[in-house]
Amino acid sequence: MNRHYARSIALQALYEADFRDSANTQDIFKRHLDNIKEDQHSENCRFAESLLKKVRDNAEDIDHNIEQSASEWPLKQIAVIDRNILRLSICEILYFDTPPKVVINEAVELAKTYGSEKSSKFINGVLGTIYRKSEKYEEDNE
Repeated sequence: MNRHYARSIALQALYEADFRDSANTQDIFKRHLDNIKEDQHSENCRFAESLLKKVRDNAEDIDHNIEQSASEWPLKQIAVIDRNILRLSICEILYFDTPPKVVINEAVELAKTYGSEKSSKFINGVLGTIYRKSEKYEEDNE
């Protein structure tokens, strides 16, 4: 399993948990891994599992970032899939060492795969705003 696929499975777990109004993302994630017969101890599975845990542990801060960066869209009015792509990606930008541009590109790809026709532009805009406001932003790389 590569990182992109691990993020995709993590996104599916977040989506299902949000859709069902459940906080049990870890069990949902493990069920998805069982369904695809993936080794739960691989490096990328551990990465995705830790990403899910960080999203859960920092949900309030992550959602606040969404609300601040997409103020014209109340959180509950953002499509469930888009909201969870944002949660996953914001978490990775803020709490992981992955280069932000890699995270944004991955999020756009997830949005193209799972979201609506306009999802990728929306996701790109919100994450670009969050990146520019973050401590990781480097203006000279733009």
